[in-house]
Amino acid sequence: MIPGRKSPWIWAGLAAISVAALAWIFGAPLVFGPVVAVTPVLRADFVQTLVASGHVETPFRVTIGSQITGVVASIQVAEGQRVQAGDTLLTLDDSEARATTVQAEGQVAQAEARIRQIRELTLPSAEQSLVEATATLLSVQQAYERQKTLTANGNGSRAALEEATKNLRVARAQLRSAELQVFTNRVGGSDYVLAESQLSQAQATLAVARSRLSDYRIKTPRDGILIARDVEVGNVVQPGKQLMLVSPSGDAQIIVQIDERNLRLIALGLSALASADAYAKETFPAKIVYINPGVDLQRASVEVKLDVPDPPAYLSQDMTVSVDIEVARRPQALIVAAADIKDINSAHPWVLKAIDGHARRQAVSVGLVSSGKAEILSGLEVGDRVVSASAGPLTDGGPIRPRPSGDGGP
Repeated sequence: MIPGRKSPWIWAGLAAISVAALAWIFGAPLVFGPVVAVTPVLRADFVQTLVASGHVETPFRVTIGSQITGVVASIQVAEGQRVQAGDTLLTLDDSEARATTVQAEGQVAQAEARIRQIRELTLPSAEQSLVEATATLLSVQQAYERQKTLTANGNGSRAALEEATKNLRVARAQLRSAELQVFTNRVGGSDYVLAESQLSQAQATLAVARSRLSDYRIKTPRDGILIARDVEVGNVVQPGKQLMLVSPSGDAQIIVQIDERNLRLIALGLSALASADAYAKETFPAKIVYINPGVDLQRASVEVKLDVPDPPAYLSQDMTVSVDIEVARRPQALIVAAADIKDINSAHPWVLKAIDGHARRQAVSVGLVSSGKAEILSGLEVGDRVVSASAGPLTDGGPIRPRPSGDGGP
């Protein structure tokens, strides 16, 4: 052998190895089939959800307005501020109303003083006059009887009897007058009733004045957040005009649009998990309470409202949210990846099942489909290996070399 030259046998050996490698690379797929990923059929609880996005609304909004015409003197709140029921939002110029109220308070004070005067002075004085009139009548009555007896016996003059008779009439009249004074000034008497009536009228006038005065302080009837303000200091406001808008706290709904193709999946009372886009990692429960019976022709969707029984503190009006509505649940269902099912939307869906190194077509019945997973009603069993959709086109019965899928399951 010439030094520096390789033996022909070495070249032959290298050539044989190369031919064998090429034969394995290009011939193995033809003989043993391609390497394909397969995933096992699993049994687990299956939940079908419907994902939608929408926004937060309160079931209603409180419109704040004025019941009277007036000039805005001050504004106590700003947009976005949280308010509580009874808080003053703005104040109108109330100088005239305050003067009217002071006048009404004076009338009440006068009427109350008149009642006290009757109780403390007029009635006691009338009662004392009644006592005196009663005593006077008794004395005059006795004098009359004596004079009458004397005149009958011839010991008294006719003129004296007439004078005694006149005195008796006067004493009786004075007694009746005293009795009337006492009666009219006691509770239920005309003077007392008149005084009470004047007091009641004055109190009613004062109540009206105070009510009108309170109208100059515009307050919120509910807790919430001020979301709009259309008034400034110095503006003239009139009844019926919206000045502010309050979004009540504690009551929140989520409004979403559901594709009409999914209308059959939703129903009143279904539960959902919602999350605000601004707080994507935090979820809160919601429940469907309203499904619009009409379909929006422009968007081919249906409006759905969900109540939020316990809204988080950060949830605000018009905030964008996403909801996962649980439309169905199957305990311990057979599950495969939806992408691995061929013709899944047809009447005859099927899969390729790995059996003894071959891909075999297997008809299946499909139940729920959600989040990339599908429920198998029949055609497969737990542990069956389904050829992944990532495999290229395969023929029914063709050889394959199964390899477990990287994610370990559907």
